[in-house]
Amino acid sequence: LVDEGLRSGKLRFVVGAAEAAKEAEFHYLCVPTPQGPDGAADLSYLEAAAAEIGPVLPNDSVVVNKSTVPVGSTRVVSRVLGRSDVAVVSNPEFLREGSAVHDFLHPDRVVIGSEDQSAAVRVASLYLGVAAPMMVTDPASAETIKYASNAFLATKLSFVNAVAAVCEAVGADVNDVVLGMGYDKRIGSEFLRPGPGWGGSCFPKDTRAMIHIADDHGYDFDLLRGVITVNEEQFERVADKVSDMAGGTLDGARVAAWGLTFKARTDDLRESPALEIIRRLIERGAEVVAYDPAVETAPDGVTLASDLYAACEGANVLVVLTEWDDFRWPDFDKVAEVMADRRVVDARNILDRAALQRLEFDVVGIGRT
Repeated sequence: LVDEGLRSGKLRFVVGAAEAAKEAEFHYLCVPTPQGPDGAADLSYLEAAAAEIGPVLPNDSVVVNKSTVPVGSTRVVSRVLGRSDVAVVSNPEFLREGSAVHDFLHPDRVVIGSEDQSAAVRVASLYLGVAAPMMVTDPASAETIKYASNAFLATKLSFVNAVAAVCEAVGADVNDVVLGMGYDKRIGSEFLRPGPGWGGSCFPKDTRAMIHIADDHGYDFDLLRGVITVNEEQFERVADKVSDMAGGTLDGARVAAWGLTFKARTDDLRESPALEIIRRLIERGAEVVAYDPAVETAPDGVTLASDLYAACEGANVLVVLTEWDDFRWPDFDKVAEVMADRRVVDARNILDRAALQRLEFDVVGIGRT
């Protein structure tokens, strides 16, 4: 897309926001809004960008908040701009890491929030070629939709991991339970995949920001606090599974970890469940050797292997933490040959259990006895 834009002359790059803003009609603010120490979103990058472009914006232009921002951010940007002739519109993004281009071109919906209806219509016109529902609302609703969507997806993930714990207790298979649930159109099958917990650059900060927003306005969002608590417990449950596989203690045990990124098809390590679980394993005395096809620099305390088989050399336990396709169909004979003990914790439920059991591996997953 970048090459195509450059060749056609529709895309060019300049240094500095002010240089980019001098002649444009629409100005999208796509800056980070990291989590602050108190859980609130840090708007300093947003305010800095608005302060830079404010003096040079053409008359009657539109500034669009694309970043994930708390309720009231359109007013914050408007104040910093100091331009009564410039409208500020909220247009949150709903993009998944690893498939962002596809998600942008084929969105589930387009949400536009503005107190200025004419500005909202102008922004909506930019999406006329996109086959998706178009929703125009007020800025507060648009900003809340983004946080509420991520908080609900995190809730589904924590819920299915809690259901997986129940399945293990009663002897049910979570894969079948989730399949049966997913056929219900009111529930659906998306985000009902048990795993090591959720993380990444959005869910952790957005759930905490949602709680902070609710607190600021007098509502105790206890349900969402529980979602975060269940996720923290899931990290510990997976670490417990690895410890149990190693014989009850990880002191001196060598653990092979497949996966470091928070999800497949991205190199993002931010708030990765894999790293959180590995940290717990190291604290319990384990030596961790990891492999991830997208990671070239070893995290603290971790030895990085050149491939998935090298990670398994001499390992007492193998734990699968990221759902890379490379890990779904490995040469299990080779894995068995290089491991010291044939023990596997499949925290993504992606391995062929029958193939492993034929080679006399002990295997545990999530929500499966």
